[in-house]
Amino acid sequence: MDHPLINPADPIERQREKLLTIVEALMRRVEQGTDQSGAAYAQFERAAMLEDQVRARTRDLERALDLLNQSNARLADANRATEAARQNLANAIETVQEGFALFGPDEVLVMCNARFGKQMSDISARLVPGLRFADYVDLVSRSRDLSLPEGETPQDWAVARMARHRDAHVIFNVQFRGDRWVQVSEHRTADGGTVILQTDVTDIIRAEREERGKLLDDQARVVRATLDHISQGVCIFDARARMIGWNARAGELLAVPRARFRAGLAFGDLLDRLRDRIVLGEGVSPAALRDWAYQDSPRLPLRFEMRRDGSAGGGGMALDAFAQEMPDRGFVFSFTDVSTERRAIAALSRANETLEARVAARTLELEDALANAERANATRSRFVAAASHDLLQPLSAAKLFLASMEDEPLGARSAEALGKARSALESVETILDALLDISRLESGRLSVSIGPVALGPMLERLGSEFAPVAAAKGLRLHIRPTDRVVLSDATYLRRILQNLIANALRYTDRGGVVVGLRLAGPDAVRMEVADTGPGIPAHEHQAIFREFHRLNARASASEGLGLGLAIVERAAALLGHDIRLLSRMGHGSRFSVRLGLAPAMPARRPELPETTLQARHRQDLIGLLVENDASLRRALVHLLEGWGVSMLETAGADEATALLDEIGIQPDFMLIDNQLGNGPTGLELIATLSARYGPIPVRLITAERSAALHAQTAAQGVAILYKPIDTRTLERFIASVGQPGPDLSIGRKRRHRA
Repeated sequence: MDHPLINPADPIERQREKLLTIVEALMRRVEQGTDQSGAAYAQFERAAMLEDQVRARTRDLERALDLLNQSNARLADANRATEAARQNLANAIETVQEGFALFGPDEVLVMCNARFGKQMSDISARLVPGLRFADYVDLVSRSRDLSLPEGETPQDWAVARMARHRDAHVIFNVQFRGDRWVQVSEHRTADGGTVILQTDVTDIIRAEREERGKLLDDQARVVRATLDHISQGVCIFDARARMIGWNARAGELLAVPRARFRAGLAFGDLLDRLRDRIVLGEGVSPAALRDWAYQDSPRLPLRFEMRRDGSAGGGGMALDAFAQEMPDRGFVFSFTDVSTERRAIAALSRANETLEARVAARTLELEDALANAERANATRSRFVAAASHDLLQPLSAAKLFLASMEDEPLGARSAEALGKARSALESVETILDALLDISRLESGRLSVSIGPVALGPMLERLGSEFAPVAAAKGLRLHIRPTDRVVLSDATYLRRILQNLIANALRYTDRGGVVVGLRLAGPDAVRMEVADTGPGIPAHEHQAIFREFHRLNARASASEGLGLGLAIVERAAALLGHDIRLLSRMGHGSRFSVRLGLAPAMPARRPELPETTLQARHRQDLIGLLVENDASLRRALVHLLEGWGVSMLETAGADEATALLDEIGIQPDFMLIDNQLGNGPTGLELIATLSARYGPIPVRLITAERSAALHAQTAAQGVAILYKPIDTRTLERFIASVGQPGPDLSIGRKRRHRA
């Protein structure tokens, strides 16, 4: 209760002073006054109570002051701890190797380290706390150190950067001057702020670029070797009619010094250089050739004849020239020396105008020309055979070395590089297979073996082969099961279906592909491959079966050269199978192959599931490898020994028999190449070893896919392992060694010879 004489706003000492004064005055009145009435005593008693209240109030105020002092001390400690934590955080982000920045929920820069924005020396000093995010983006877009993509303005870059900022998490790369690259990672915090990390990835991008360059160099060497082996002159131009490739034969046929051929040489400049030494045939002129090369519309195939170092009607070298556009709008010119044929025709023409006595002599010249043409065709066939062996040999070795690395512990970058290398080799293998197939079909010397073919197992294997491809694109691949048996050649029927399914998956972006049979009468069926792709325009229904023709030219070279449907059409014609195409734009396409039915085949032995076949860690096996190619031999040994298999390796038949005689050990299985150079073939060596040791599981390694070799191996009961060697097929074979199945006639253990 407040007293009217005491002001609560006065300090404690002042209030105490007043109360003491009041008490003294009252005491004097009590001592001096003669009035002993109750009023005087009541005043005294009241003064005493006031003094007690003052003392209580004083104690309360002292306690309040103590609490206030304690609170102030704790607040000071908290401020010091906060400042220390802030300093520690600043020191911590300075030690981070990346550039770091934190923007608050209000889009204002709270803090950043010295590495943030260091690539932009002209604006780094302006990246300080208080900077708004939009202003930060504007500064970066106008930095002279930023390397903008061609055709993009700073305003375009800033708009795209702000669009990315709307995402909660985003990662992208930015290029700066001097071929420097920074990866920007932006993440949203729980309170709505933004954290930005800037990581220098220049070394990573340069290493990836170098790795891609090595792969392209390897592919270029394969293409160069192929070009140098053909008898035609070839010149390759890009979409802007600039030379990007040629072979030495082109310089010989056109009489152009090798130094004059260079990358980037314009087609028009080459035509001007040839004007004085080349005479074009009828129906074509230099102006027409120039217009053909530089036209914007699609180029039609062009064939004409020209003469070098001679008149239009006389001597010199006669060249047959053929030009065709490639899917990427580039084009290829090929030149063939047809001088011999033209001279033979001219000689025959002159013989008709001379005496009958000279007819016989001129006829001999024609026969010589025909013999030359036949020899040229035979040379081409030998080249195809050599290419199938010599080109696929190093490809097999490379694939095996890569497969042996799959069991090794690899980092993320190494695993990614390994996957890219494997993908590149598979692309080269696909391209070579297509080129060899079309070359065999064009030669007209291909032999086929028509017989009963069970479609069920073939479709099962194709489904397993293409299931990962469909899954990678998010497509459904449905293979309808069947037990039908048809009359065809198993190898080329599989190639037809393989190309149709691959083509359907390549041009389908959503939906799926269905493969199944439809009855086509009492003695025939139609194998159909239907997709939900974009469809094929009616005017393209014939063109898609031409070589190197691809719709929209959208596929890269790694996805094929546009030979798949050309192989389908020619193989089907060779086998007598009718091909039909139904397509609606926007609704997909359906390819069908008419096949004649055959009597049902006997039930096949069930195969062991792939999941039960384990070739790895077979330390109990000893294998014999006979391969005359050193690189492929090393690759196979490296792979198999990585699986735990002990290998005996030799380069030829005599060396193999001598080694087995010397060590006295019978191998558990054999891998033998068919082409061993001079001496016995692989099949002959297998026959020799089988006669000596009895049945031994064996695979004949070869790139030859001829019907004659297939008949020989079938007669001898030997299975073929085709090049490039598929490691999964090899692993299934190794896993089957010692297991009951078709690879062993009797169960046996390893025997030592006496």
